[in-house]
Amino acid sequence: MQTQDKITLQEFCMHQHIEISFVEALQERGLIELDHVDATPAVSINQLPELEKMARFYYEMEINLEGIETIAHLLRRIDEMQQEMIRLNNRLDFYEPGDNDL
Repeated sequence: MQTQDKITLQEFCMHQHIEISFVEALQERGLIELDHVDATPAVSINQLPELEKMARFYYEMEINLEGIETIAHLLRRIDEMQQEMIRLNNRLDFYEPGDNDL
């Protein structure tokens, strides 16, 4: 991954007005991955929407890290189930063309 695909952790936290320790705690729980640019912790731009969402949970909604971990797990499960429903609906359309939209 190239440098322009990342933002340093310090820069991200400064712009979002959040603590670096919060992001490090998310990493320790496996909720995000930190990369390094010249030995400086950095976040992939692909993870920014998820990280911003978790920061809002924590700072605006006052949800603790355990709650954020639970929410992240449930959102992943919902996404997996939606993808499975789409796959099954497409399979059903293959065998029984018609009005099988969900």
